Amino acid sequence: MSSMERELDGRCEQRVAAGAMTGVGTEDDIPLGERKTVTDFCYLLDKSKQLFNGLRDLPQYGHKQWQSYFGRTFDVYTKLWKFQQQHRQVLDNRYGLKRWQIGEVASKIGQLYYHYYLRTSETSYLNEAFSFYSAIRQRSYYYQVNKEDRPELVVKKLRYYARYIVVCLLLNKMDLVKVLVKELSEEIEDYTQRFNTEDQLEWNLVLQEVAAFIEADPVMVLNDDNAVVITSNRLQEGGVPPLEQGMVVGQLNLADALIIGNCNNQVKFSELTIDMFRMLQALEREPVNLATQMNKPGTLQEPSEKPAKRENPHKYLLYKPTFSQLYTFLSASFKELPANSVLLVYLSATGVFPTGHSDYEGPYDFGGVLTNTNRDVVNGETVQKRNQAQKEMHCLHPGDLFPFSRKPLFIIVDSSNSTAYKNFSNLFGQPLVCLLSPTVYPKSMQDQSQRGSLFTLFLYSPLMAFLSVCGLSSLRQGMWEKGQELLRKAYRDIGQMLTRSRAIDQAFLQFYGDEFLRLLLIRFVFCSATLRLHKLFRQESRSFPESYPQLPKQDTVESSLLQKHILELAAMLDVQGLFYDGTLDSY
Repeated sequence: MSSMERELDGRCEQRVAAGAMTGVGTEDDIPLGERKTVTDFCYLLDKSKQLFNGLRDLPQYGHKQWQSYFGRTFDVYTKLWKFQQQHRQVLDNRYGLKRWQIGEVASKIGQLYYHYYLRTSETSYLNEAFSFYSAIRQRSYYYQVNKEDRPELVVKKLRYYARYIVVCLLLNKMDLVKVLVKELSEEIEDYTQRFNTEDQLEWNLVLQEVAAFIEADPVMVLNDDNAVVITSNRLQEGGVPPLEQGMVVGQLNLADALIIGNCNNQVKFSELTIDMFRMLQALEREPVNLATQMNKPGTLQEPSEKPAKRENPHKYLLYKPTFSQLYTFLSASFKELPANSVLLVYLSATGVFPTGHSDYEGPYDFGGVLTNTNRDVVNGETVQKRNQAQKEMHCLHPGDLFPFSRKPLFIIVDSSNSTAYKNFSNLFGQPLVCLLSPTVYPKSMQDQSQRGSLFTLFLYSPLMAFLSVCGLSSLRQGMWEKGQELLRKAYRDIGQMLTRSRAIDQAFLQFYGDEFLRLLLIRFVFCSATLRLHKLFRQESRSFPESYPQLPKQDTVESSLLQKHILELAAMLDVQGLFYDGTLDSY
């Protein structure tokens, strides 16, 4: 027996004695079997807490280091959960087990599943986390907490609500999110009235953030009863134009994605900006077993660390990382990238602009996007440097990504200085594509930036973005479905344009074989073509997305066939007056 195990056993004996003091009779009166039950429970409980607390010491990057530790933690929690179910009566009588303690174990299992999701990107784990969080609420495990004069217990309950809300947001259960936010608001009010605590402002900020997050979508889909219909934007069966006979495309797979959010003043909740939230869903398949889960809410199966597998790229979510953090995660992804795989880097960040011009313009002379620092920020852009000859230090320059282009690299930049990445160089001959947002938006659109970028919205939900640029804030469900049908036709044609063009750079075709990247490329072309036809955007060429390498415009974003699809969609929505109908001028 290890010294750690002896220490745990000693603590368990103390608790048995304490339990006997509160129960009937003395410690000696407790039957040996029941005493062993309590001792075993204490051991599992302490062991589970110890392992759970150790999770935060694991490196956040790298695929392999964490797996065995997670497995051990999960194993102990599985035993603990089954044990308290099998011996509930003895634990109630001899240990004084309270319902909030059972809730705390269920909450930890929910957190484990959520962290499994973050580590693996398998959306099925979200359903498992939801099952445990849902059961806690349905069985009122935390109900008695409010009657105890212990603020730390109430904080456990509030944190549980915040975690449950995050999982529901990721599963698009918006109706339930609204109910949970109302309950959390009442709990916070009760907590701050009963205890004179310093964290009142903190919890009120949590409420404000989630409320803004729920309202971030610019368009509502309404059914015949005027109720909001929740639409999913994860990859669904049949949601991507299939590869057709004769299409010559690469066999690369998207294996890893870094999703980076560092926009000033953008709606966020729990270290997820709205742009990050949208992009992570664009890189996931719809979770399985969702329908069956919904038929039996609050039912807890035995925890399992291997639910049905879905092939999603592994993702790192980095909220306001420093340069060193960003580079560490990039290096870890690059190192572990399997053969014939792609690394995707998504940057949603404030632009950093160069302060002077040098004779030679290299990959560090165009600025880039902001990385996190404690320095002051003025009007959304960084403070000017003292020495204009020096390059901005807290910035991801295009040149910083050059070393990682030794492997297939797919970059998306959504920033006011996205065009800095137009000056990329493919030094190593590997497939490389950069999709770049507009850098200037019409004034009427600028006010919306806090609720997420229009460019990312097009990559996440093209129909919602199309409605948004047309000034429409709601749409009937029937019209929404017709619009999606029109988009499916447009997508098929865009796919054929990309694969049949003789002028297209081969890098686009190398990436086209992967379903996620295929859909992103198609949506990018649709976005570019839409904004080129929109009268407000046509006034300024910087309002168009760009790419490196450039797409052949006549074959893709200025194709008359694609323009016809866009004008047909505009006519269906009765907004054709917003679009230029005719031969495009050249820009």
